[in-house]
Amino acid sequence: MKPYYIKDLRPDEGHRLEDRYLVRNADIRDGNNGKHHLYMTLADATGEVQAVKWTLTPDEMSTYSRIRTGMIISVSGRCKEYQGKPQLILDDIKGRARDDSYDRSDFFKAAPESPEGMYEYILSKINAFEDEDLKKLCLSFYTDEKDRIMYWPAAMSNHHAEYAGLLYHVKRMMMMGERACEVYTNLNRDLLLAGVALHDIEKLNELDSDENGVVPEYTLEGKMLGHLVMGVHSIGDRCEELGIDKEKCLLMQHMALSHHYEPEYGSPKKPLFPEAEMLHYLDMTDAKMFDMEDALKFVEPGGFSEKVFTLDNRKLYKKTF
Repeated sequence: MKPYYIKDLRPDEGHRLEDRYLVRNADIRDGNNGKHHLYMTLADATGEVQAVKWTLTPDEMSTYSRIRTGMIISVSGRCKEYQGKPQLILDDIKGRARDDSYDRSDFFKAAPESPEGMYEYILSKINAFEDEDLKKLCLSFYTDEKDRIMYWPAAMSNHHAEYAGLLYHVKRMMMMGERACEVYTNLNRDLLLAGVALHDIEKLNELDSDENGVVPEYTLEGKMLGHLVMGVHSIGDRCEELGIDKEKCLLMQHMALSHHYEPEYGSPKKPLFPEAEMLHYLDMTDAKMFDMEDALKFVEPGGFSEKVFTLDNRKLYKKTF
């Protein structure tokens, strides 16, 4: 077990800590008078913390420039407070931990359900479609991409940025979507759930994830196009390959393109039919509920979280009952 989980770090000038952490990002920056400093975001399964190593020597510059996202490294230093948050001031970085020397669950965030169970749930819903075109389209993606989708995250950071996060996001949206169809009976269940299944499918090619669900960076296509535009192309290509009805193909492409709703979030078109509108709200609701749950996970009842950037910098309250 790790001696210093990030959730338990407290600023203490006199206390020296030594532990291993996952590197989320690392950057050597220029300082004053020609000095160079190493800034990192370190993480474990309980959260993230900013860390800094001041005034690097030439040898340290050479060594630390090889630190990459996804590495687990051993560090020692002190925990201080900076701008109201804990910050690690590093005295030493002892190098990369051996892959067989740590418990993966200590370091990598993961969805709370098994990938196998979530995958089977999603496939059971797709197989229950009455619309054969939509069933064939969704199954083609989920069978072809099974190996990657079992561990893929739904984001580089923010909501569902964790091992099997994409499956968890889709599963919960499907659960909510089925209930929405019970209330709003004008919705076509197969079309809505097909939109859920494929709305983020191109995150498999937008994000450059490792097998632990950690994303060092976006792919070139992800940076240049983004998963919405990529989804329009891949859905169109797959529909042509499978002989899917043209109107259904267009509706699925529109759902992929419009589910972010606003141009500033990547959608050049707002939803133009009910299932596309509902898809947006399912997506937004699941993202916000995830971020709220994640922010409050280690907060004591009656207390407030730190500011949550994705929730308009709100500090969230954890109820006592």
